[in-house]
Amino acid sequence: MTIPMYHSSGIKPPTLNIFPSQPMHVEPPSSTKTSTGLVSPSTSGSKRPSEPSMELANPRTDNIASASAPNQPPKAVKQREGNRKGPTTSSSEQEGPKTPDPKTLRRLAQNREAARKSRLRKKAYVQQLESSRIRLTQLELELQRARAQGMFFGGGNMLGGEQGLPVGINNITSEAAMFDMEYGRWVEEHHRLMCELRAAVQEHLPENELRMYVDNCLAHFDEVMNLKGMAAKTDVFHLVSGMWKTPAERCFMWIAGFRPSHLIKVILNQIEPLTEQQIMGICALQQSTQEAEEALSQGLEALNQSLSDIITSDSLSCPPNMSNYMGQMAIAINKLSTLEGFVRQADNLRHQAIHRLHQILTIRQAARCLLAIAEYFHRLRALSSLWLARPRQEQ
Repeated sequence: MTIPMYHSSGIKPPTLNIFPSQPMHVEPPSSTKTSTGLVSPSTSGSKRPSEPSMELANPRTDNIASASAPNQPPKAVKQREGNRKGPTTSSSEQEGPKTPDPKTLRRLAQNREAARKSRLRKKAYVQQLESSRIRLTQLELELQRARAQGMFFGGGNMLGGEQGLPVGINNITSEAAMFDMEYGRWVEEHHRLMCELRAAVQEHLPENELRMYVDNCLAHFDEVMNLKGMAAKTDVFHLVSGMWKTPAERCFMWIAGFRPSHLIKVILNQIEPLTEQQIMGICALQQSTQEAEEALSQGLEALNQSLSDIITSDSLSCPPNMSNYMGQMAIAINKLSTLEGFVRQADNLRHQAIHRLHQILTIRQAARCLLAIAEYFHRLRALSSLWLARPRQEQ
């Protein structure tokens, strides 16, 4: 029987270490007291991936390193620890592209809608600039034609400075000239507001947003009423004469403005369909407006007749009797002071008609009503421009 070599040499045979004290891929500590490090796969002969082997380290190594460099800043320590961990792959890169959530989709839709509205506003602004350019060209043509006819800058001297009257542009007072300038600015601003309202109606905005545009237009309409009220105190004749309006508009004037009952009749077909209650309300408004117009017209006619009677109460011989003449003029001036009251009452009637229509109609119907009114007066002004620019037959 052959005796094993282990017994003859006295060497203890190797046993299987079931519970190792250290990882198998880590080399045992050397006798030279060098710090243990990470073993590369080529040294240990292990075929495991390199990432797990890099993450494992002997805790004594960290202790020795921290003890050997106690004065290193925490930032350097964190950087060294980050280098140990190595690059990692994010879960989002492994999972691939995700489908956007409803919140993101809703935000994208809102951005697209905002961009669309911005394009529409830009388009409306460009259209407004083009309309202003056309209007400016028309005004230049009117100015040139008026100068050619000798009607501008005091072409006629009917009210010239010989009689001590203040003369402004086109033989009007300085207050009237100021009113004409302010009214021209109001017309430009009114055109801009109508363009914004038209764009809002075409975009089918909610009623809460559309109400803001309608309220702005009504507030702007109130501004011209206040402007006319101040002008009536300084030069009521200028308002009644209608020289601040275009020729076609003057054909439809009634006491320094439009006739509200006629305007209701014009826009009635533009705001359909109407409910039965709305039709009854508009008919009642039109009837009451016509009655008030008739009363004011009769009062103004009586004023005109009274002025005529006062002026012709004495002989119309020339030269007149100065004592009787001055007395008649004093009475006539007192009568004329009531003309401002007629203009104010007529403007109040126009104001009430517009606001009463706004109360009867819905927001969208009121928006269409305001657009129809603006388009009506715009066409009258265009008709005046075309009339003045028409070709004349040479005689």
